[in-house]
Amino acid sequence: MVSVEVPEYEVVDRVELDSRSTAVIIVDMQNDFVKEGGALRVPTAEATIEPIRRLLDKAREAGVRIFYTQDTHYEDDPEYRIWGVHAKYGTWGWEIVEELSPRDGEIVVRKTRYDGFYGTPLDDLLRIYGIKNLVVVGTVANICVLHTAGSAALRWYKVYVPMDGISAINEFDYHLALRQIDFLYKGVVVRSVDGISFV
Repeated sequence: MVSVEVPEYEVVDRVELDSRSTAVIIVDMQNDFVKEGGALRVPTAEATIEPIRRLLDKAREAGVRIFYTQDTHYEDDPEYRIWGVHAKYGTWGWEIVEELSPRDGEIVVRKTRYDGFYGTPLDDLLRIYGIKNLVVVGTVANICVLHTAGSAALRWYKVYVPMDGISAINEFDYHLALRQIDFLYKGVVVRSVDGISFV
């Protein structure tokens, strides 16, 4: 066992974002990762449902575009050798949790790797709609959330991540993801979804 000290990263209390150039991306909030009985359940993921729902309510009211990523795997997927069978297309575990179900007009992007941009139309869709700012929430913080946030930043989107809107398997992974988003990708870590407003 090795103990490490988390390097400091900046956390802001409030941000105000232009609703026309901002989108919310909800990463992999699927039964297999969130719910009891899920194949790869993240212990703290269920606690993020309510904050994410509050963020969704505000975003929908302001006309902000909503995107979901949905981890999607098929028979004999090579990723099963790493994580076991999970998020298999058409199963209960693959479905987005009922509390955060997409509404008509909201876009679900099916992805086969950690990164929501890899092999998907996400970047093209964001550019079609003139999006510059991305509020990223979901699970798992240091895997699919971090890879999606990092990939967005490398495409020059400004990334905002509320601390109560993401979850990780352990505390180290949680802070690692936030540190990387702040330090490496120059994103903005926001203390809570309640500190994000859309105008």
